Amino acid sequence: MRTFMVSRIPQCLQILRSPFRFFHGCNRLPTSQIISYYDSVNRCEKELPKYFNFASDVLDEWLQLEKDGRRPANPAFWWVNDEGEEVKWSFEELGFLSRKTANILSEACGLQQGDRVLAVLPRVPEWWLMSIACIRAGIVFIPGTSQLTAKDILYRLQASKAKCIITNDTLAPAVESILPDCQFLKAKLIVAKGNRDGWLNLRELFAVTSADHKCIKTRNEDPMLIYFTSGSTGSPKMVVQSHSSYGIGFATSSRHWMNLTPSDIMWNTSDTGWVKAAWSSIFAPWISGSCVFVHHMPQFKPTVIAEVTICANMKGMKIKPGSLGKAVPPYDVRIIDDHGAVLPEGEEGNIAIQVQPARPFCMFSEYLDNPEKTAACMTGNFYVTGDRGIMDEEGYVWFVGRSDDVINSSGYRIGPFEVESALIQHPAVSESAVVSSPDPIRGEVVKAFVVLAPAFASHDPEKLTHDLQQHVKKVTAPYKYPRKVEFVQSLPKTTTGKIQRKVLRNKEWGRA
Repeated sequence: MRTFMVSRIPQCLQILRSPFRFFHGCNRLPTSQIISYYDSVNRCEKELPKYFNFASDVLDEWLQLEKDGRRPANPAFWWVNDEGEEVKWSFEELGFLSRKTANILSEACGLQQGDRVLAVLPRVPEWWLMSIACIRAGIVFIPGTSQLTAKDILYRLQASKAKCIITNDTLAPAVESILPDCQFLKAKLIVAKGNRDGWLNLRELFAVTSADHKCIKTRNEDPMLIYFTSGSTGSPKMVVQSHSSYGIGFATSSRHWMNLTPSDIMWNTSDTGWVKAAWSSIFAPWISGSCVFVHHMPQFKPTVIAEVTICANMKGMKIKPGSLGKAVPPYDVRIIDDHGAVLPEGEEGNIAIQVQPARPFCMFSEYLDNPEKTAACMTGNFYVTGDRGIMDEEGYVWFVGRSDDVINSSGYRIGPFEVESALIQHPAVSESAVVSSPDPIRGEVVKAFVVLAPAFASHDPEKLTHDLQQHVKKVTAPYKYPRKVEFVQSLPKTTTGKIQRKVLRNKEWGRA
């Protein structure tokens, strides 16, 4: 059993570049009955099962196919890092290790079905074990990016009432600094080579924990994941995903968009804290029995990633450059106005999903403990995505922009409120407004418009900009800091005194 074993692989990426090893399996197999069944559920051709658990109903099925020789000799999981270390697991090994991990969560950490776990880890193999172990044990998994600060972690622990946190030795000190305010936290699990006082060590527990674990029977609507959003106003909100929403919901995209098979290798570069990691590093590839490939880079390296030519479109669909494509079943996507009326072809409006009379099962359930936010996303019979777009005569959707203020910089979604809250803590800042600004590399970057306190009006702008950027990096996650800062005399406001970010954003994007 290759449990956490590593070896040197000096040319791992050269292997990946082979056209027969990435998205193009040389041994194409007929589509498995597993993905065919769940794809038919997405297309409303079959009933949604009352009970569903991705670990037992999908992963363990692939495990059996693998043992019976009905799946190609392709690993289920393949991990490498910049030092040339490698981890490979078959579905059998993934099952064995995730069962051990599920027992660790239940026995050593004292967690029960329905409890919540906050996992703040980089792209290490243990993150995948934790995600599957939580599914097996019916525990709600809450991923967080490893760039979270102590303040960010405290907010997430308090809001979610998580009973366990899982992190590494880099972030353990930040967790320890906030422990007095974490009244719900019962267990701390660390992924590290050495021991740390007050922490359970995952790797040590593996040596003494049984792999004999019976998967919890979960209903399809039971909560499986919670993600914290980057909202445009207020603090991050908790979004709940059920066992069926991702476990079944990604069968269609896996089959018709990514066109994955058991002989393929899927590489997703998303950070583990983002929902894209769940979409494309767990559910979409594994529902098709594909191999999940992970390259652990402490820092993003576009030159490494760009060396593999990557693209995906719905199988057999005509390509319209610049279009988002067509809606994927079971979603009914429309362009609506602010009152919920469907707009004619070619007219710009809100991109929305019809949820009445029937809500697509693979959508998130709700904003947890926030009925106001849940209701605010509804307009008539539609869930409004927050994106603006146009639909052409063939049903292709064209993205125009965000209707809210969330900033998407290099794939990181950043709420302006969080940056503004950090800025206002600096004595030089009287007021601030944060918006997106165009950038040729990152698409968008964070820009802060700052009104200075009178005592700082004569300070050197360049030095003050640097001070504010460093301040934001310390107060909140470093990736959120404003790469652009403009000092202004005042900010545009409504008659009631609310700052109009839209005016500033339009100015930045040349729409004023």
